[in-house]
Amino acid sequence: MSVEKTLSIIKPDAVKRDLTGKIIAMFEEKGLRVVAQKKILLSKEQAGSFYAVHRDRPFFDELCEFMSSGPIVVQVLQGSNAIDLNRQIMGATNPEQAETGTIRREFALSMTENSAHGSDSAETARDEINFFFSGLEVLQF
Repeated sequence: MSVEKTLSIIKPDAVKRDLTGKIIAMFEEKGLRVVAQKKILLSKEQAGSFYAVHRDRPFFDELCEFMSSGPIVVQVLQGSNAIDLNRQIMGATNPEQAETGTIRREFALSMTENSAHGSDSAETARDEINFFFSGLEVLQF
């Protein structure tokens, strides 16, 4: 098992409902360590830049509008197989299909307002971490 870093975002719906601490606890209980974290407010343009890979999908505008609708918590998680583990903890994108005990099953309001984002590969994790954090902001363990 390799030690990895991955980006995690606690989305506006969860931040608004004061679920940040509960979600972070879910990561930590499964062995992921928060090595960088900050609360920010994205503009619609910044959200569009971050989610550019989805630009041609029908949900793109709704996603950018939602992600810029309130504060988010961006964080870097580190641990053994952090990318896959983070995605397991989040659960399926559709909260109705997510397993019991996952973030999306427990907290999501809809497919869009699904409380969390996580990188889907090592390359994506690197790019997403670099989008939000400088090297000095990410602790090295």
